[in-house]
Amino acid sequence: MKLALPLILVGVTVGLMAFGLAANRRAGGTVGVAEGAALPGLTPKSSTPEQGLTNLLSAVRRHSWDQAFSIISKSSGIDEPSFIQGWIGSNGSLRSFSNLESFDSRPLHITNDEAYFRVRLRWTTPVGPVDDVRDFRLLRNGETWEVVWPKTQVSNVPAQVIPVTYLRWDLVTGSAKDEWGSQNVDAPRVRIISMNAVDTAEGAVVMGEVVNEDTIPAFINVNATLLDAKGNAIDDENSFDKIAHILLPKQVTPYRIDFPNFSLKNVQNVRMNVKAALVPASADPVIGVMNQKVASDAQGESILQGDLFNESGQTVNIPHVIASFYDSNGKVIWVSDGYVDRALLPQSSEPFAVQIPQAVAAKVQNFHVVVNQYSLDRS
Repeated sequence: MKLALPLILVGVTVGLMAFGLAANRRAGGTVGVAEGAALPGLTPKSSTPEQGLTNLLSAVRRHSWDQAFSIISKSSGIDEPSFIQGWIGSNGSLRSFSNLESFDSRPLHITNDEAYFRVRLRWTTPVGPVDDVRDFRLLRNGETWEVVWPKTQVSNVPAQVIPVTYLRWDLVTGSAKDEWGSQNVDAPRVRIISMNAVDTAEGAVVMGEVVNEDTIPAFINVNATLLDAKGNAIDDENSFDKIAHILLPKQVTPYRIDFPNFSLKNVQNVRMNVKAALVPASADPVIGVMNQKVASDAQGESILQGDLFNESGQTVNIPHVIASFYDSNGKVIWVSDGYVDRALLPQSSEPFAVQIPQAVAAKVQNFHVVVNQYSLDRS
């Protein structure tokens, strides 16, 4: 009898775990954990390409790197540290601060020995959720399916001296507490040069451009207030990160302000307000924007793609691209932004892409790109 109760408890526990796994399969699975096991010892065998891919991504989601790497085909020619680095990032990049939250996949082509899948990965990051679409190739090895992992090109910057010729503005104040965003001097002259309000499926959007008309740098933010027919405020929002906050003299930045779940049919007017503060700034690092063009991504959606080139000798840990799109009359009809998840090393380049709504893409006649940059050693 002494052993009866422990045996009964073990039996009930195993039964509940089996029931839970079976229920998960019958329910179709949570996106990104479909038919995946939470415990390594219970991971289903990769007997199908779908299960092999799910096992890999579920292991990556849990940071079970040994288990994830065991699903990688030896034909990939990649070692485990390089494989891990491809997922967790390096050099203080955005990927270094991100976690894989979920995923969903769809087959592109499957034969008896080879399979291709397109996967949408959803990451949680400090700047909000980020989606990434990748194609995966799997090969059958006996009774199991393995993922062929592509080799990534890592920038190898040779030792060199980069001459520093950029402009810099220092702020000298009476006390240390006024060093940044000083309020005891006149604020820089900045001006909203355009504004356009539109309705979208997600809500109302106010967008346009701001210029720094002064000879000193400015830290800016744009606020918008929706007003009803009686002049009462309906909602108030700001540009948050959809703007280049630090503007050098004569520089122009786009801005976008989102009002989720609001419609302009209930809005009589929009009150705009731009705030500026004097800050120290420099024109370095210089980031060149090259090879820009409107194209279609793997999902058939319109994007603006190109390359960012770091012309300086400093690492840009998190590049942030903001693009404004214009119609034939030069009116701003959309502002889109996106983060590059790999660090931009000195004298090296990284690709970027930002989305363009389908309703806007056909009207785009021109575009302008600005780049925010976040560097850990200066944050």
